[in-house]
Amino acid sequence: MRSVGRKFLVAGKSGLNLTNAEDFEPFFNRYSGTDFPTEMWRTILSNFDNDALREWAAGLGVETFVASSGKVFPTPVNGTIRAAPLLRRWVERLRERGVQFRTGHRWAGFESDRRLVFDHENEIVIRQHDAVILALGGASWPQTGSTGRWAIFLENEGISITPLSPANCGWEVDWPDAVLDEAEGLPIKNIEVSAGDSSRRGELVITRYGLEGGPIYRLGPAIRSMASPQIKIDFKPGLSFDALVTHLGSVKRNFVREARRRWKLDPASAALLKHLPDRGPWKSSEQLAREVKSCRIALTGPRPVEEAISSAGGICWSELNEDLMLRKLPGVFVAGEMIDWEAPTGGYLLQACFATGSHVGKAAAEWSG
Repeated sequence: MRSVGRKFLVAGKSGLNLTNAEDFEPFFNRYSGTDFPTEMWRTILSNFDNDALREWAAGLGVETFVASSGKVFPTPVNGTIRAAPLLRRWVERLRERGVQFRTGHRWAGFESDRRLVFDHENEIVIRQHDAVILALGGASWPQTGSTGRWAIFLENEGISITPLSPANCGWEVDWPDAVLDEAEGLPIKNIEVSAGDSSRRGELVITRYGLEGGPIYRLGPAIRSMASPQIKIDFKPGLSFDALVTHLGSVKRNFVREARRRWKLDPASAALLKHLPDRGPWKSSEQLAREVKSCRIALTGPRPVEEAISSAGGICWSELNEDLMLRKLPGVFVAGEMIDWEAPTGGYLLQACFATGSHVGKAAAEWSG
C-alpha cells in the first residue's frame, strides 16, 4: 500500500484493543492451531507478554489502561481512543533508527537464487538480502493489502500451508422470512451458546445472513470441526428448567407471549421461539422450557474470510524451527497471522503478532550477524 500500518489502523477502529491484562496461564490457553507447539509458543509469548507490550507503548509516550473486561487500550486523547497516534510515533522512532520504508511494493515471490521479487508501479524490482522477515498477515481485510496471496509463492517453494479460512467471524443461517421481519438487527441478550463441548456466554445479533457476536466468534474452532455445524442456545442460563416451568405457572395457550413477560425474554429470543422451523406449536410449559434451555440452530457456513476479523490456518509449524525460520528457506523468517495459530478477539490477536514479531526480529538480527 502507499502507507504503512493500514491493518493496524483497522484494528483501532473499535478502540485499538492492544492486549489483555489476563494472567499468563489463561492468556496462554487462548491460543490454538493445527499441531500447535505448546512449549515453543509458551517461550514466544512469555518473552514478549502483555506487560512487555504495555511497556513498549509507554516507551513511545502512549500510556494504556485496563478496561473492566480486562482488555487493554491506549489512554483516550480528548475522550477518544485512536490507533493513529501510536502508529505515528512507532514509525517516527523506526525512521530515527534508520529503517527505510518502500511503500507501493507488492511481493511477487523469489528468483531462482532466492532473491526477492517485487512489483512496483508495474515494474519488476529484485532485491538481495541477508535475512528476511515475512509479516504479510492472513487473508482478512484484503483492502488493507492483506490478501493471503503470499501462500502461492511459499507453496511454490515446497512449504506446507493449512488453507486460510475465516476466524472470529459471523456464521450464516437460513432464517425464515418471519424471523427477519421481526428480529433482523436485534440482539439476543444474556445467553449461553454451545458448540460440542464448548460454551460461551454473551450476546449475539441476528443479521439478514445469520449471526454475529462474541460467543460465536470464540466457538469458531469447535463449530468448524463439526460435520454439520450447529449451535445450541440457552436463552435463560441463570434459570433451571424447573424454575422456568414454575415461573410460567398454569399457562395453557399463548406460551411465547406469556414466556416473554414472565421469563423476561428479549424480542429477538421470542421471535426465534415463534418462527424457527420444526418447532412448536407449543403445547405445554415443559415443551417450551426445554427449547429455551437448548435451542438448536443449524449453520450453513462461515462468512467469507474477507469479512472476518482474523483468519485461521497458515504456514504449518513443521515447516518452522524454534526461531520461526523456514527450514527449507534458510534466512527467511515469518511472523504474525501467516503462521497456523488462532485466538479469540479481546487483545490476543495483536499480542501474538507483536510477540512473534519480537521473536523473529531478534533471531533474524542474530542470523545476519
